[in-house]
Amino acid sequence: MNKDTYELLCECNAGIKMAVSSIDDVLDSVENDALRKNLISCKQTHQKLGSRTHALLNAEGEPGKPANPMARAMSWVKTNTKLAMQPGDHTVADLIVDGCNMGIKSLTRYRNQYPEATEQAKAIAGELIASEEHLSSCLKHYL
Repeated sequence: MNKDTYELLCECNAGIKMAVSSIDDVLDSVENDALRKNLISCKQTHQKLGSRTHALLNAEGEPGKPANPMARAMSWVKTNTKLAMQPGDHTVADLIVDGCNMGIKSLTRYRNQYPEATEQAKAIAGELIASEEHLSSCLKHYL
């Protein structure tokens, strides 16, 4: 596995962990069934992509990269503070759309930063970006 492939897969893996964790943080606060289904569907897509990413890293004996603990802690604080102050689906949508936008921006940057990554790694990054774009689009209705 070349360095670009490893780095891109690690960043995808860390982003997936962050996204799944963020969705888990808000699911108990969701009231609308359609919103819940959209979130769960995106979470499942991310988990499948995470399994693929993890398998590729494991096949090379490479460890994955955890989500940044500081970013994770800050996300948790922001989520719980906002939901305590303004509970409701609009707040959940706002938080997740912000997360999707950060994910799209980061993954696009990493995909461009690691041009020598394999097509398979780039495809995973592309599928993640598409999944986050789709979720963000679906959630705009709730803002």
